[in-house]
Amino acid sequence: MEPRSVEELMDLLHACRGARGPAGVPSPRARPWEGGGEDGGAPSAAPPDLHEHALQTAALLRRSRPADKELQAAGLVHVIGRLLRPHDTAGQAGHAADAVRPLLGERVAHLVRLHREDPPREPVPEDVQALRQADESARTAGTDAGVLEDWRTVLELLAARHARLGAVDRHARPLSPDGPS
Repeated sequence: MEPRSVEELMDLLHACRGARGPAGVPSPRARPWEGGGEDGGAPSAAPPDLHEHALQTAALLRRSRPADKELQAAGLVHVIGRLLRPHDTAGQAGHAADAVRPLLGERVAHLVRLHREDPPREPVPEDVQALRQADESARTAGTDAGVLEDWRTVLELLAARHARLGAVDRHARPLSPDGPS
């Protein structure tokens, strides 16, 4: 499912409420709840609720990078791949990135895709590193993350900006080999 509007994206994010990541399925960068405890035994904690995790990740990014709305949006939407393709653990970041690209733009999609890249490219871009750190920090309870509705304006601004840029790109006249005519 590709959200075609902010409303559809908000519905998808609301659907993450109560959903959890797949327990017992190791990811490229395994978490204690995904494949066993730190000693390799039983999982040490339940996987985080995706809805709350998304809110916490975005809230942490809002605090650390208040001007970077695209990074904050990436923190909010990075979880939807688990809802879109729950059994494709290796490709969830890519599915989430592909789903939000038409609505929120290339940078948000790029951040979502790269935050779970394995092996990570070196050096890791600073904004991707910030997203990864917020993603990890949001896995511990305690951050007051607010409510999803708080993010509607940010998502609407990004969608409107991306729509305007897309409209400009589609209507731009291609340059001839000799330059502008």
